Amino acid sequence: MPVWKYRDISEMLAPSRPTRDEDLVRRLRALWRRTANFAPIGYLPGVYKFRTIEEAQAARDRNRGKQTRRQV
Repeated sequence: MPVWKYRDISEMLAPSRPTRDEDLVRRLRALWRRTANFAPIGYLPGVYKFRTIEEAQAARDRNRGKQTRRQV
């Protein structure tokens, strides 16, 4: 992907977007629903704070098995 340098914001052009293909959107949503059944995430993603390293390690151990995804 190229990197573009601009001297002024007026030189920037808005990226062109292709027209929305509703059939593609429908098929992608169906694919995402199907794949979620094969490899569900068993923990809530995000950033967590822990008071001690032991608490962090215990949480990591609990989630380690949940992160393993089934091979299809």
